[in-house]
Formats: sequence, structure tokens, C-alpha cells
Amino acid sequence: MSVSEKFHASNAPKPVGLYPHARRVGNLLFLSGIGPRDPETDGVPGLVLSPAGNYTEFDFEAQVHSVFRNVRTVLEASGARWEDLVDVTVFLTNLERDFPTFNRIYADYFHDNLPCRTTVGIDRLPTPIAIELKCIAVVSQPD
Repeated sequence: MSVSEKFHASNAPKPVGLYPHARRVGNLLFLSGIGPRDPETDGVPGLVLSPAGNYTEFDFEAQVHSVFRNVRTVLEASGARWEDLVDVTVFLTNLERDFPTFNRIYADYFHDNLPCRTTVGIDRLPTPIAIELKCIAVVSQPD
């Protein structure tokens, strides 16, 4: 059985449940689902909700950029780099509407590193976000 190490990134959004931001087993680093919430305000970039809880303003591009920043933050807090990513699973709450925008922005972030990727359309996420990433990186063995 492999020994694992848990990571909590103090400058990333707090998890919405009982789980670490990441967990390393050997040279594999598994990130928990990472969304676009702002780590300082806990708000969703580009999202304004009405008193009834419906969105009145929505900026999917802002959420994509934010989720990539949050993934990078968790990677760095866990001793990894963006270039170490080998697998990315993408969850979109509106695949038809958001996939072309996501795919365009993704190409800007991953032009030098091409991890495997799976994109899935889902009904909803636990908080009012439109995107979440689940990532795996390969990192050097801890000393």
C-alpha cells in the first residue's frame, strides 16, 4: 500500500466538503474537483444572482480563466507545475452553450502541454458554477 500526502492550498477556494485540495500517491498528484470560485470572496467571477437565486449576469469566460488560476494555485501548493498535468476531466453544466468557448480558452492555456482530456456535460454542480475540473499530474517523488 502506498503512503499518501494530503494538500490544502491556503490561497485556493475552500473545498465545499470534507476533502483535501489534492492528494499525492507516489509520483501521482490527484486534484479534487476545482471550480472557479474566487479564493478571497468565495464568489463566482462574472456571476450575479437575483434575490430568488437566479443569475442575472453570467460570464463563462471569466469562470474558465478563474478555474485555470485555481488549478495552478493548487498544483503549486502541492509541489507541482502546470506542465505536470497529464489528465484533465472537464465538467460543464451547459455543454452545448459553453464547449466552444471552453475549447478556445483551453487551447491558449495548454498549447505547450497536451494532457489527456475528457469533457462531460452534467446537470449541475454543488455550487452555482458552470465548470469544474478534475486533474491528475505526475510529479517528482518527494525527498
